[in-house]
Amino acid sequence: MIRPLAPLLLAASILLGGNGVLGTLIALRGKLEGFDTDLVGLMGACYYAGFFGACFGAARLIRSIGHVRAFASLAAIGAIVPLIMAMAANAWMWMAMRVISGFCFSALLMVIESWINENSKNADRGRVLSVYRMADLLAVTGTQFLIPAVGEGGYQIFSVVSLMYCLSLVPVSLSNRTRPAAPDTPRLELGAVWRISPLACLTSLAIGLTNSAFRLIGPIYGIEIGLDTGGVVIFMTLGIIGGAALQYPFGHMSDRLGRRTMVLISTLGAMLAAVFLARQEFGSLWSVYAGGFAFGAFALPLYSLAAAHANDRAHPGQYVLISAGLIFFFSLGAVIGPYAASLVIQHFGAGAFFVYTCAVHGSLALIVMVRMKRRAPVPAGQRSPFVGLLRTSPMFNRMARRIIQPKKKSPGGGAGRINPHDHRSGP
Repeated sequence: MIRPLAPLLLAASILLGGNGVLGTLIALRGKLEGFDTDLVGLMGACYYAGFFGACFGAARLIRSIGHVRAFASLAAIGAIVPLIMAMAANAWMWMAMRVISGFCFSALLMVIESWINENSKNADRGRVLSVYRMADLLAVTGTQFLIPAVGEGGYQIFSVVSLMYCLSLVPVSLSNRTRPAAPDTPRLELGAVWRISPLACLTSLAIGLTNSAFRLIGPIYGIEIGLDTGGVVIFMTLGIIGGAALQYPFGHMSDRLGRRTMVLISTLGAMLAAVFLARQEFGSLWSVYAGGFAFGAFALPLYSLAAAHANDRAHPGQYVLISAGLIFFFSLGAVIGPYAASLVIQHFGAGAFFVYTCAVHGSLALIVMVRMKRRAPVPAGQRSPFVGLLRTSPMFNRMARRIIQPKKKSPGGGAGRINPHDHRSGP
């Protein structure tokens, strides 16, 4: 079942690993080059601007030139980006490169995910996505340690990232010769998505403000509190592992207790972990690591919980619409979050980074409690089984939704008919 898809999964692992290295490296190397913290934050914002553009523009490119040529072109451009960054240590050049990098990475994974979606059977799709998620976790966490092994000070680490982008071309070029259907450009109807679930939209916005900042500005927090390069890598890696460890337990609990209950628990846990980390400027090394693990464990599952909540209130034909809308709200927050967090650190110190994070999660907790009072929960029998999501491209959500085809019954007893008075489609 996995063997025919192994080249694509291998290519995705290489890309995810290389991109993970570059994200952490830019914060570390930026400080080494003497860039102000706010400029490093702007680089993070630029990355998510490119990421957002690819989510809604890459499909046209794939349709016009095909999967293989699109992948080859994007991988070549992606490989050039870190080399230019190594040659030109200029903050504004790095910002331009981060826009290009964000676009290429998201578009490359859209190619791979549409290919996987087309070549996996419904009966095997759940296992395929599980392997894909495991590849993501192992690649991103494992390759982080290339930074202390190679060193962040020279050109070599940028060359390693470039090599990884080039290497991803090999399995794709040698994969089967099927021609998957080109992905459609996702519809972006923000009003419709908001009416389906305001809470899912606001949750996606909030975690865009915080999780993107943690991923891209978290290394600066580590530097400011005195961690060396190896310590920063361990801190960031533990956050990613924490999110992976609790995502499915939280998801299964949400199937029973309700999505909003678990969103509330998750965001309160992230808020408490942020309070703990805000006080660790002079704490022990192990307490910083424990705080990073706890923050990732509670904060990272929020996107999947928000998507599951929105999908519970949607009709089957609205799943792709929801995916596009939630990616928009996440990307909007992610463009603002790294820069806002960098300004906070620059003006108020490292501990203020998690004060900012705590404020966002605390605000989200209040919103969740208000929504729980104003709108009835979706009955347990009408909830779709939880599926963990990656924020790579809208194609991943489409693959995940094809694993389960929930039969939502209308009051008249028919399965799958849309009832215009159904409470799930209300404002």
